Amino acid sequence: MKKWYMIAASLVLVGIGAGIFYFAVYKPSAMRLPDGVTMETAWGAPYSFDDLPPKVRLVEFIYTNCPDICPNTTMQMAKLRDRLQKAGVFGRDVEFVTITIDPARDTKEKLQAYANAFGVTGDGQGWVFLRGSEAVTKAMADAFHFQYRDPGNGMMVHTSLAYLLNRDGRVIEQIDMGGASRFRVDDVYETIMDELS
Repeated sequence: MKKWYMIAASLVLVGIGAGIFYFAVYKPSAMRLPDGVTMETAWGAPYSFDDLPPKVRLVEFIYTNCPDICPNTTMQMAKLRDRLQKAGVFGRDVEFVTITIDPARDTKEKLQAYANAFGVTGDGQGWVFLRGSEAVTKAMADAFHFQYRDPGNGMMVHTSLAYLLNRDGRVIEQIDMGGASRFRVDDVYETIMDELS
């Protein structure tokens, strides 16, 4: 009887280990920037995800009416940008990508105002703010297993993760936007610099 308990316990541990591997290693590494998707920047320029130059990218999904998690994460990204600029890698080796999940309400003008609040005043500054059709937005979110929905009150319910991608466009780390660990600028900076070395 003891032998069967040992076998059962071993199988449970193997199952737990496989689950941890899937969610912590395999699933993130399968996430990547999609091909064949073009969005529009807040300033109206097309932004295609095909044939992007190889850079480390930090991708966040937001909506401009978000009262807490989105603007807080974008603020942490602005602090991170400042550190990366001092290191001489922002724009050249590292790019930030902010995508609205509420394109119906987040017009170009609203997205521009949101970008301006974080020191981005136009395209070509190493940080793109993007919007697209509902279908394109869903395709982008699906590529990262990012979930969102509009319950009808203008407050989107969404996953609270940002995504750090390597130069090949594959996710190397999922960053908690609003949980207990939150977005830690120092940790993300070190991960980016390690990836660039």
